[in-house]
Amino acid sequence: MSLGQQIAPHLPFLRRYARALTGSQAEGDRYVRAALEAIVEAPEEFPTDIAPRLGLYRTFQAIWQTTQFEEHDSGVSDGGSEAIARARLARLAPLSRQALLLTAMEGFTIEDAAYLIQKEPDEVSDLVSEAIGEIESQTRTRVLIIEDEPLIAMDIETIVRDMGHDVTGVAVTRDEAVALAMEDRPGLVLADIQLADDSSGIDAVKDILAEFEVPVIFITAFPERLLTGERPEPTFLITKPFQRETVKTTISQALFFDQATVPAGN
Repeated sequence: MSLGQQIAPHLPFLRRYARALTGSQAEGDRYVRAALEAIVEAPEEFPTDIAPRLGLYRTFQAIWQTTQFEEHDSGVSDGGSEAIARARLARLAPLSRQALLLTAMEGFTIEDAAYLIQKEPDEVSDLVSEAIGEIESQTRTRVLIIEDEPLIAMDIETIVRDMGHDVTGVAVTRDEAVALAMEDRPGLVLADIQLADDSSGIDAVKDILAEFEVPVIFITAFPERLLTGERPEPTFLITKPFQRETVKTTISQALFFDQATVPAGN
């Protein structure tokens, strides 16, 4: 099996990680492309003594870390909301965010995450705890849940409320979701893809976003269908069946970047 065939199944999930890490579909995909270009240019440098998925993420991490050092040293400011986001990022240690995303979202063990970010396992555990502390101190918001499976909706609502957020409502169809959003504007939307009346959560979100801006997290059992890199796609995505920590981490990342676009004091 060629190297390309070995890493291809893992690319959608690397895109998910990259987008969550950067808070941007375009930026996340740019880093993934850079990692793939590095592999194509020097396939002999791709680690062969570990699983292909681990090697793929390690290549990405090397690209990410190198770029961050270069941007920090250059002192270049992008201006506008992106500059605000970078300033906010500086207040949350990048390694702690990476450690949390790699373990809670991507499902790597502490040992694998330690390899990926080049730290000792004990350090990774401390970094995860640090990131969790940041989540607990995060600004609270109001959440609209679009989910047609009652047990899953109940589970999500419990997680959201346990994080300290309020729930504006639970919708099971596209029309109901739009109506609830217009009636009580949420600060975050959690949306399933397939809804009760065969309508689409994607279409519901499009309708809502046509009226006002709000961060969105999609929930689906088929993430690879939304992570091809070929068309506008979600920045934040949760895979079913999900773990509680995955939901908490993804919510935190979505709110982190959304709040970064608003200058302090506004």
